[in-house]
Amino acid sequence: MATIRDATAAAELERDGVALVRGFATPIECEAMLSRMEALVDGWSPPRAGGEVFRTDEAQARTTSDYFLDSADRVHFFMETGAVDPATGGLRDALSKQTALNKVGHGLHVADPVFAAYSFSEKVVSLVTKIGYTDPVLPQSMYIFKQPGIGGEVTSHQDATFLHTTPRQSVLGLWLALQDATLTNGCVWARPGSHREPLRRHFQRNPAHFGDPAAGVVADPAAPQMIFAKLNDESSDVAAWAWEGKMPPGGTSTALPSVSVSVEEKAAALRVAGFVPLECKAGDLVLIHATVDHLSLPNTSPQSRHTFQLHLVEGPDAGVTWSKENWLQYGAAADRAAFPRLRTDGAAVVLACDGGVVTAAGAATAAGAAAGEAEQETET
Repeated sequence: MATIRDATAAAELERDGVALVRGFATPIECEAMLSRMEALVDGWSPPRAGGEVFRTDEAQARTTSDYFLDSADRVHFFMETGAVDPATGGLRDALSKQTALNKVGHGLHVADPVFAAYSFSEKVVSLVTKIGYTDPVLPQSMYIFKQPGIGGEVTSHQDATFLHTTPRQSVLGLWLALQDATLTNGCVWARPGSHREPLRRHFQRNPAHFGDPAAGVVADPAAPQMIFAKLNDESSDVAAWAWEGKMPPGGTSTALPSVSVSVEEKAAALRVAGFVPLECKAGDLVLIHATVDHLSLPNTSPQSRHTFQLHLVEGPDAGVTWSKENWLQYGAAADRAAFPRLRTDGAAVVLACDGGVVTAAGAATAAGAAAGEAEQETET
């Protein structure tokens, strides 16, 4: 049953395009996901060269790779730009793999039982239903590290740019803080009310690279895999065009923390542009509307800022269609049918985790066991 807290969050989301739900996940749930990610990273072997990095600036379209596109329903590892040695393409000698990662994605909710347990939990379904979703499906999940010292900024963007639906934009971000998120370690900043502005761009598969037989376009492997297509005129009166894919004036647009502009100066510039910080405690959840303008500053502190993020959209039974131009596609069919539903009827969700098939109930059992192990480790 939805709570008063859920109803308040739904009202705030409609009004501001962003809402904060305090204490959404328990300490045990957070610790289970932290411990599970630690185990996944322990089993990851960083490449000696050609390591995959993740960035959110204008170079994102040019640097997209098969490894990124193939991560849609898998568990892939992406390093911080500042963690890669430009001479070798491998991990910098001074960094451990545990402190080099930007994120892991984008199929943890379907490929790992511990993360699936939270993703398809009753509390998530209840909240989403109270917000008004009738056929929610879950295309994407990602675990963000925001590493101390090298955790890069995330430039201004709207989530529907990357997860586009028609005839309306329906993506909802569920940004769960697994650790405290503060002004100095890179909490989310959002611009309340900006969700009423039009979607500015679409990050889409480039027909020049993939080919389009219907249009007579022959595939060119040398062309970028992805492009940013503009959806409205930059000369419009929407001020956000000045910093779309960048940072508002006074900030930076580099992937590394700037030594020339202090956190305080960047924060002041964001406030002038209408942004507000959303500082969180571990277990708090930030709800992010499809078209609200949001970003985060670099982590200049000695503390990491781990988060687990879900992105859901309305499914076909709600009359909403997933764009086949989106970067994220499941399998050869490349359609919405493959995305798992957040079941509102109480039925089991069948997921392919660790090479087998488990139900959401089984995933919850696995998560409970992981949480118990984490609690024991904490007590020793």
